[in-house]
Amino acid sequence: MDVSIIIISWKVRELLKNCLGSVFDQTVGISFEVLVVDNNSGDGTAEMVRKNFPQVYLLTNQDNVGFAQACNQAIRVSQGDYLLFLNPDTEIIDQAIVKTFAFAKNKKNAGITGCKIINADGSLQPSVRKFPDLFSHIFILLKLHNFIPNFYPIRRYYEFDWPHNETKPVDQVMGAFFMVKRDVFKDVGLFDKNFYIWFEEVDFCLRAKKAGWLTYFFPGATIRHQKGESFKKKSALRKQLIFNKSLLYYFFKNRPVYEYLVLLLLTPLSVLLAAIVQLTGMKKKYREL
Repeated sequence: MDVSIIIISWKVRELLKNCLGSVFDQTVGISFEVLVVDNNSGDGTAEMVRKNFPQVYLLTNQDNVGFAQACNQAIRVSQGDYLLFLNPDTEIIDQAIVKTFAFAKNKKNAGITGCKIINADGSLQPSVRKFPDLFSHIFILLKLHNFIPNFYPIRRYYEFDWPHNETKPVDQVMGAFFMVKRDVFKDVGLFDKNFYIWFEEVDFCLRAKKAGWLTYFFPGATIRHQKGESFKKKSALRKQLIFNKSLLYYFFKNRPVYEYLVLLLLTPLSVLLAAIVQLTGMKKKYREL
């Protein structure tokens, strides 16, 4: 088996249907399987998959166990030499999976590969970032990155000065399209289930790098992505609480303790700001949330 395509779904039935249709339409010439883990959507997702895509290996959870743990469920039963973690709000175009697999297979040190991602209107969706650092995430917690986007730590973290047009090793690629060589899991283990959502792929890229694997951005393949469709159903306050928990755990695990403590002190203010957004009905969309 060349590729195991793993999709974690929560309350995005129609988007998942479109995603699966594009996978089967656009993936030819390689052997692959598709595994869907439904995190208790309660919207008929499981029934839709069984009816329209009987060839899919479907796993259903009684609770929403989060992204990392659901991915690990699928990894344990998957068979592919490469595993592609694909968001349900994506659409495969121009044989993106086949092209990315061919690239990754020919790059012996490529442990993780991401492709070019575009928005529904065809514009670029930046999908490469540096590893998190203290200064950029102080600004992100306080929402200042929305008002001072040219501040150097923000520009550096988000790779604003890079046009996403070059094949090269990077720190991290977006988890919406995240192809991993199975050997990487053998070296570093599964996703850390302590991340409910957010930062699990960042942590995994860091662990892979420490083990000698490279993460590549490959612009020779492209997908469409309607970013954050599942989590649009969560309130601003709930999203902020989940984000803060994952951020703090990432820094506690991977960064100096003083950086963790600084961010810990700032989290109450970030929660207050999120509550204000929720209570006032503000429609501002923050990059991280």
